[in-house]
Amino acid sequence: MAAGGSYSIVEYFGGDGGYRCGYCKHETGNFSHGMWSHNMTVQDYQDLIDRGWRRSGKYVYKPVMDKTCCPQYTIRCHALNFHPSKTHKKTLKKVNRFLSKGEMPVERHDEGREGEPMVSAHEEGVQPSPQDPLEVDHSDVQDISTSPDTDTTNSAAPTPAREDAAPAPEEKTPNVTPKPGKGADPCRPLGRKAKDIRKERRLQKEQQKQQEAKSSSVDPSPSKSSSNQPKSLEEFITESLPNDPLHRLEVRLVPVSFEDPDFLASYQQSAAVYARYQMTVHGDAPYECGESEFKRFLCDSPLEAETAPDGPDVGYGSFHQQYWLDGRIVAVGVLDILPSCVSSVYLYYHPDFSSLSLGTYSALREIAFTRQLQKQSPKLAYYYLGFYVHSCPKMRYKGQYRPSDLLCPETYTWVSIERCIPRLEISAYSRLNENTHEGDACALKELGRVLVLHRRTVMPYVAYARKRKGSNDEKEVEQYASLVGQTCAERILLYRA
Repeated sequence: MAAGGSYSIVEYFGGDGGYRCGYCKHETGNFSHGMWSHNMTVQDYQDLIDRGWRRSGKYVYKPVMDKTCCPQYTIRCHALNFHPSKTHKKTLKKVNRFLSKGEMPVERHDEGREGEPMVSAHEEGVQPSPQDPLEVDHSDVQDISTSPDTDTTNSAAPTPAREDAAPAPEEKTPNVTPKPGKGADPCRPLGRKAKDIRKERRLQKEQQKQQEAKSSSVDPSPSKSSSNQPKSLEEFITESLPNDPLHRLEVRLVPVSFEDPDFLASYQQSAAVYARYQMTVHGDAPYECGESEFKRFLCDSPLEAETAPDGPDVGYGSFHQQYWLDGRIVAVGVLDILPSCVSSVYLYYHPDFSSLSLGTYSALREIAFTRQLQKQSPKLAYYYLGFYVHSCPKMRYKGQYRPSDLLCPETYTWVSIERCIPRLEISAYSRLNENTHEGDACALKELGRVLVLHRRTVMPYVAYARKRKGSNDEKEVEQYASLVGQTCAERILLYRA
């Protein structure tokens, strides 16, 4: 139950049938459990995504990991310890060059969210109740302030950094004086192998580190070493931007609420960008990305807007992170702000700006946003990128935002991605936790304590079972409760007709 006294309310739909996979395109290989969320507190959703669930609109689903064709592992990045890679820095510099000088880079494909399908409740054969099973009192949505240091969504696969090309090995020539303009210059030192040069550089770096360590032990003041600290993500984001850039980029955070004036004022423009993106990048037909689809997938959220004394100033809930370039929307990241993380939901952008790698750029902005929120709410320290799909090469880019962890599908504990990759190279599905004795700490223990909503009355399942008429639903309720875990099962209301 939320602080305001409201419950999360869900309808469970099981997951026995196979559907088309958005990753490998297998027609019947996608298996997932699903439920329709009429209402969801942010703490309940935080606990659910920490058990492998994820939402698309109001539909919340969990892949059947040991059965589905492309296992999807929840991935999170440690935002506070994140350092941009060489490719991340190039993307930030590329965007800043465009903003400051108007340089539009040559077209290139950005493996951001392009490879990530949206899961539709209708694709899964789900038909929620035509009416909410319970009247829910929604508190008035707070007027959310905007922040210039915010953003969303996912990114392109960075290419590994390459060492400088080694010089070609010198040819063995007779010991004669070369003719002018030909052969080696006897006045210059002999050429050296690249291997020897790299070895010497490593030795020099080690000696330098030892010297710095000695000096720091004597003098703790940050003399020269402080200036050698690597630049932060935030510094790279604003680097090289003049006071009067050619283009002005403004990042606005607006709550997903039709009662919010900023959300309403930008709704039509945002929906138009979404339609352009879906048709150009995903090849959707116009009827597949109309306003109703936009609203269902990216505007309808079950999350309640909440505030807490120890929470961030903007509050918790669902938001649109809008990128305004010279007064018009060019990209929107959909995100959820939860007690422990910023969770990226989706990104769409105007196709005319695809060469700016906005998928990568927005992910970096959102990591910076997470770090900003953490200063206000210390436990909010993670950036969730959705699902990592190792069996789908296009989706491996998420693993480049490090340090990061994957969620073990059996123990629901976090394992560093470096330890997971070798196992996933062997098998698409893997129990990532290496401790064979560790189990699910929130495993179902008492079915009777599961909360259900029956005829507008909240009751434990043991009481409902005595009143129940018709077919026995114990197996279905037990499956649901085992998937959400004992803790959530005792807080979330499972709707029973």
